[in-house]
Amino acid sequence: MNESLWEARHGWDETQHWDGRTMTAADIVQIGSAGAHADEELARRYAVASVLEGPIPSDLGALAPEATVVVTSALRGITRGMIDSLPKLRAICSWGVGYDTLDVAAAREKGIAVSYTPDILDDCVADLAWALMLAVGRRIAEADRYVKAGAWQDVRGFPEAMRISGKRLGILGMGRIGEAIARRGAGFDMQIGYHNRRAKDGAPGQFFDTLEGLAAWADVLVVACPGGAATYHLVNAPVLDALGPKGILINIARGSVVDETALAPALQEGRLGGAGLDVFEDEPNVPAALMGFDRVVLTPHIGSCTVDTRRAMGDLVVANVEKALAGEPLVTPIP
Repeated sequence: MNESLWEARHGWDETQHWDGRTMTAADIVQIGSAGAHADEELARRYAVASVLEGPIPSDLGALAPEATVVVTSALRGITRGMIDSLPKLRAICSWGVGYDTLDVAAAREKGIAVSYTPDILDDCVADLAWALMLAVGRRIAEADRYVKAGAWQDVRGFPEAMRISGKRLGILGMGRIGEAIARRGAGFDMQIGYHNRRAKDGAPGQFFDTLEGLAAWADVLVVACPGGAATYHLVNAPVLDALGPKGILINIARGSVVDETALAPALQEGRLGGAGLDVFEDEPNVPAALMGFDRVVLTPHIGSCTVDTRRAMGDLVVANVEKALAGEPLVTPIP
């Protein structure tokens, strides 16, 4: 929506230009998209000052000093400085399940509520974990390239793959997504093991008190834990070595959990059997060292990327914004 339409709809009083943008009496500062439908719905209902492309200004207050709500995303995040720049801020509504890019501590210090979009994407992310697991184990992407290159002349010409059913499935992080992955594993007659900070009551499978122990036991290790400082490079060289030359690593969590500088040599030297990665440390930049392996499948952070899930996530952002502007508790506050 262009600026003239915004003016006509909301009657904004444009008072000052700042860094090429117009200061407005906006209710909401939006620095991350919640999907096209939700973005349009927010603009239809409220006065929104949007910065969806390019760098996010550190001084959001200079853009919309009266704003009480920020809409962001797990990708774009929000910093302490941005929070401090909005004196009337009451709520931050984020699109996405991860919140390691949101300075939740800074918000809580000021009594600012923070929401995210949990539960909705659990099944889609678990589905992708399984898609990657099957793609790597059964060499699906490699087989696709083989056929399309015209190399299929003999049924014995393609290398044997790894059966997934009946194997040992290790899960790092037995939260909602980890549990969804485990339920699918039961359907494949897999043994389930998991590592958390502590054992979880009612969780499926066997608890391992060390990640290396879980990796040594597992045939497939799926990373499904939160990102952030506590899990930074938790999957390191010793863990990869424990998983071993027949093991498969799947990461649908956060790129920061896996030490990519250790992963590439492990694959190159045959100390790890394969990997399926949907997330990376420096997105959208993927290390060139990970590109050349047949038994590595890479996807562009598409865990929640289905029409159904993205629409539902956007609707939940709008619902949280509605509650925030009404002065009511958010629908899905970060715990």
